[in-house]
Amino acid sequence: MVRALQRSQARLDLEEGQGGPDFAAEAQVAALYGRPVAGIDEAGRGPWAGPVVAAAAILDPGRAIPEGLNDSKKLTEPQRERLFDIIVAEAIAYGVGVATPAEIDQINIRRATHLAMVRATEALALGGVRPTAALVDGDDPPLLDIPTRALVRGDGRSCSIAAASILAKVTRDRLMAALDAEHPGYGFARHKGYGTAFHAQALLRLGPCPIHRFTFAPVSAAQRERDS
Repeated sequence: MVRALQRSQARLDLEEGQGGPDFAAEAQVAALYGRPVAGIDEAGRGPWAGPVVAAAAILDPGRAIPEGLNDSKKLTEPQRERLFDIIVAEAIAYGVGVATPAEIDQINIRRATHLAMVRATEALALGGVRPTAALVDGDDPPLLDIPTRALVRGDGRSCSIAAASILAKVTRDRLMAALDAEHPGYGFARHKGYGTAFHAQALLRLGPCPIHRFTFAPVSAAQRERDS
């Protein structure tokens, strides 16, 4: 059983194209396991505050690739917002999964990221579409109950992963904007929980709030400073 799971999580070897993401990786995996193939990515591993969010997307390879589709980190906020709406409207299916700051502190960021990815994949099935396999950005895929292939820099190579990266990023940014209203003074809408100078100063001035990740060193240091 363990050997079978290890085989199902192999890394996908694929030549990197120069013209942005395409469906080559999806075709390679579909040749082994059939369709549909989901792309999975996350947003928010590094911030000091807020959840980690993952998304799973299944696109139709028979449709034109949405103009500008790419790794979310290479896009401006207006470009991401425009593509988010297109993906939601045109995807065969998509799902989003979230792991909370409390879960991050309890099980660590790596496991929480995997948990969010599992939840995103489960959301596809809850929506009535079960993928036959998954492509996951990076080299550390979660353990799913379907064959999984890791694709390094997949958000710039696979259309499905690129779509998932946009869904995850926009969803998380919107969550952080809403959380900014609940926890004013930290600038969450501005920096999305990442470790900026403004955020560091707010931590020292206000101390951590409930959505901070207390196992992250800057947050734990600020808490110790408040307690001293």
